[in-house]
This record gives sequence, structure tokens and C-alpha cells, in this order.
Amino acid sequence: MNMKSNLTLDQVIWKPIKVKELFSDIYRGKRHIEKHRESGEIPYYSASSFNNGVTDFISNPLFKDRDKLVVTTFCDCYYAQGDFTASDEMTILDHPRLNKESGLFLSQLIKANKSKFAFGRKAFSERIKEQIMLIPVTDQGGPHWNFMEQYIKQEQKEIAQKVINYYEQKILETGFDLVGLEEVEWEVFPFDKVFRKIQRGRRLKKDDHIEGDVPYVSSTSLNNGVDGFIGNDYKVRKFKNNLTLANSGSVGSCFYHEYEYIASDHVTSLTLENADKYIYLFMATIVKRLEEKYSFNREINDKRIRTEKLILPVDENGNPYWDYMSKFMQIIEAEKLEKALEYIYSYIYIYIYMN
Repeated sequence: MNMKSNLTLDQVIWKPIKVKELFSDIYRGKRHIEKHRESGEIPYYSASSFNNGVTDFISNPLFKDRDKLVVTTFCDCYYAQGDFTASDEMTILDHPRLNKESGLFLSQLIKANKSKFAFGRKAFSERIKEQIMLIPVTDQGGPHWNFMEQYIKQEQKEIAQKVINYYEQKILETGFDLVGLEEVEWEVFPFDKVFRKIQRGRRLKKDDHIEGDVPYVSSTSLNNGVDGFIGNDYKVRKFKNNLTLANSGSVGSCFYHEYEYIASDHVTSLTLENADKYIYLFMATIVKRLEEKYSFNREINDKRIRTEKLILPVDENGNPYWDYMSKFMQIIEAEKLEKALEYIYSYIYIYIYMN
């Protein structure tokens, strides 16, 4: 598979142009109060920098659009593919030549204006229209749509090849024979007998957040519990290589964090003794079952969590069978890697090379 690059950004002429001069149709979304939304499959875009701007999936949109660029009030910009709907905080941009590749290309050019906007100055439609971006143009001075499309396809091929190389290596690393794992018995263990350290995070008001790059983990069930990135060092609790359990909000949500993070008081960190990544991933699925027991009306306080119990596989001595847990999750990972590779291979052939 030849992934050699042949397009570079300095091969074309670049020209400054206002957003309103490029896009043929510019309009805002519509306000849709959360309590009136009904669960469904249509992506709902609003002012978020996570999940490509998608904050919900609904079945009763006030309007429905298809294949456009959507811009948040903070000038984050995403290509919305297929059916979608958007809040009144979103500006929607359209052009007859807009497709996935040109949309991805142009979204990055629009985001270059992001530093101009903040909580005090939001990127509403009228301001978005006046923003200037540099775009590649043809010798005649018009937008070079073909270059944008081909450049993005080229980048996708390169990224896909890197992903393939990574997954193939991971399969080699985890592809040893794990199929013969024996059946195991399961027994009940108290939380405080399994985890060597159980500690709640520390409260940090939103107004006290300092901009930074350390993940801030709270009680959201999205993004592995990460609710933002901050730079606070004073009066915070930092952890690394353990689990977080949401004790309020999305009660029972449990995630593994291999990286350093700051924990809010809405989560409790759970640390094992000498556990690898796979043991933590196994334990996260076990701990997450607490979702069935708790809710917004019944939170997991410090006293309750220490009296909770876990059902775990045990070895011949009656202790938690850590080796089994690790190997079991490696089997799961190897199976998922193989499926991921099959998808990537078909994606590259059908989508990139056939277009």
C-alpha cells in the first residue's frame, strides 16, 4: 500500500476571504430545551468542544439538516455528516461543493479564528460571517475545492496506515495463546479489602479553574469522565494509574486513567496494589455494576463505598485472581483489534481508493 505524500500546502496559492463570501447559506440552529428532547438517533450539536460538538441524540428535532459545517459560539467548527440538528448556539454553513473532505479542510481554517472568542465575546452568526480565513485558490482565483478534497484524502490514508501499523503491532504483542484459560470460581470481597487506597477528589469551583492541560475528572459519563483540562496545582488532588468512580451525577460511572489527572469531589479514586492496565480495565467493568444500585437520589458517599462488595474471580488460595483478570482483558483487546483492522482495511479500500 503506497502512502507516499505528493500534495503539500505550499503547492497552492492562498487567498484571504470572509466566511460570508465563501458559503452560500449561513444561518443559526434552533433552541431546543433539554426536557423537551426525546431520545433517538439524530445527533444534536451545541456549544461543546467534546465529541465533535455532539451533546445528545434525539428523535424530535425542531428542524433537521444534512451534511453541513457547524460552528459553536467559541468558534469550534465541525463537519456534520448525514442527518443532524443543532441548537441556537450553532451557526450552520453550507455550499454546493461542500463534502466530507472539503468540510474537514475548511473546518480547521475557521477554527483558526478561535482565539478571538471567549465567554465575554461569543461567535454568533453575524460575527462568524465577518471572520477572515485563508483558503487555497485556483489560478483563476476561485476556491480550490479539488485540492482540499485530495489533500484530506491523502492525510486520511497516512493516518489510516499509522493506525494499521499500531494495531498490527498490538496484535503481535497480545496474540499469544490465551484461549485455554481455565474456568474460575467467584467470591465476594469488601471494597476496602480489594483497593489499597480509596480517596474522594477535592471540590474545585468552576470559577477557580485555571486554564491548563491536566484532565479534570468529574461525574460525567462521557469522555472517560474527563470534564475539561485545567492547570491548578493548589488545593487539588492529583492521581495517576487508577480508577475513578462517580459518586454523584452519573452515579456508578467508572473509568481507568493511565495518565495524571485532577479529581473533583464528585468522584472517588480507587487504587490497587501493583495492578497493570488490564486488571484495572477488568475491575472497571465490575465496579460499574454499582450503576444498577445507585441513582441521582441515592449517591455513593464515603461510608457506603467502603461497605460495598465486589464479586471477583479467585485463585486456588481464595485470593483475587489477578493474573486471570489481566489475561482475560488481553483476550478481549486482541479480538477487538482484529475487528478494528478489518474495518480499517475495508474503509481504506472502499472509501479512499474507490473515490
